[in-house]
Amino acid sequence: MSLSVASARPLRLSTAEADFETRFAQRLHWSAETDAAIEQRVADILADVKARGDAAVLAYTQRFDGLSAASLTELELTQAELKAAFDGLPPAQRDALQQAADRIRRYHEAQKKASGESWTYRDEDGTLLGQKVTPLDRVGIYVPGGKAAYPSSVLMNAIPAHVAGVGEIVMVVPTPRGEKNPLVLAAAYVAGVSRAFTIGGAQAVAALAYGTQTVPKVDKITGPGNAYVASAKRRVFGQVGIDMIAGPSEILVLADGSTPPDWVAMDLFSQAEHDELAQSILLCPEAAYLDEVQAAIDRLLPTMPRAEIIAKSLNGRGALILTRSMEEACDISNRIAPEHLEVSSREPHRWEPLLKHAGAIFLGAYTSESLGDYCAGPNHVLPTSGTARFSSPLGVYDFQKRSSLIEVSPAGARRLGQIASVLAHGEGLQAHARAAEMRGDA
Repeated sequence: MSLSVASARPLRLSTAEADFETRFAQRLHWSAETDAAIEQRVADILADVKARGDAAVLAYTQRFDGLSAASLTELELTQAELKAAFDGLPPAQRDALQQAADRIRRYHEAQKKASGESWTYRDEDGTLLGQKVTPLDRVGIYVPGGKAAYPSSVLMNAIPAHVAGVGEIVMVVPTPRGEKNPLVLAAAYVAGVSRAFTIGGAQAVAALAYGTQTVPKVDKITGPGNAYVASAKRRVFGQVGIDMIAGPSEILVLADGSTPPDWVAMDLFSQAEHDELAQSILLCPEAAYLDEVQAAIDRLLPTMPRAEIIAKSLNGRGALILTRSMEEACDISNRIAPEHLEVSSREPHRWEPLLKHAGAIFLGAYTSESLGDYCAGPNHVLPTSGTARFSSPLGVYDFQKRSSLIEVSPAGARRLGQIASVLAHGEGLQAHARAAEMRGDA
């Protein structure tokens, strides 16, 4: 347990203050600009891997992870290794991992049934129109390693791909100095990962995007990583698909004052402990409750092992905001469009219809954001930095593509041919018009 003397005083704001908008905007600001040196280094790594394949990946893996191998096949984890990692876990960990995977799979199977099926219908003239939904052939998932290991990231990326019907799921995970995390390997086994390589960084992204002598080229890359990984994903987009470029983690809590303040303080900590740039904000119309939450922060912070990181996050980007009403709090939430949104209220379903923009919405005092991170079922890969205004959580649909189906009947060709001919002539595309007219005249 930490005995840190770190203190956290999130910025106190009130929507009634004249300068609220200015101070609020300053607190929300975060620059996604990347360091020019990182960008150039990543560009060099991508070009090198594209040119030299396995040899470049091996060189960078030795340089950055201190992991030497004569060939990249030595860095591939076998299915037997993944199963052995799962079988070797303590029973409590093994059961928790399996239960989380089962819940995540059940949710994404429901998602597939709701939005991921092909469909067709016929016009009155017999023309068939529809949509064919097919899975991607091969995807790559990036799992962070090094300072921390994230088996939950394996489950959240691989399971929806598996449910979607992706033919091959290739996992890359850095293992500095060869230290393999059994939970990550076990999660890969439970989630149905096809192949796994102990490589990371921009070189792993490049290997997945371009393919090497050993690592197969994928159609899409998903999963979080550091600045080098984010930059690499941005640069290979177009060659392959990507899920998103993630910013710092965020939580916004809408509270009516009915939830124990210790619970809310710990929920704010749960995001602040990720890193110093994470953002934790509380909106509440009760000033006395904001005081209670601040007191809980003061009392609980010294007990947290990551107290220094939490304090820096709350001091630099956190805020406790007094609103005029819960309705106003909902309006502000929509402006922020947070990654995680907790509605910590006696009547969460009263406020949920007012909330339009959020990666995930957690309803009620008992629904902590951390449950969504691990085992509730919905995906924890969520849009950040306000992108929830136009983006969605990772899901089955990210691992599928849609093709339009069109089968025109003879009667339909006569009717549609006339329409197409007029529009094509209007655009000056006579061959288009003639192609339509020929079938209409047949």
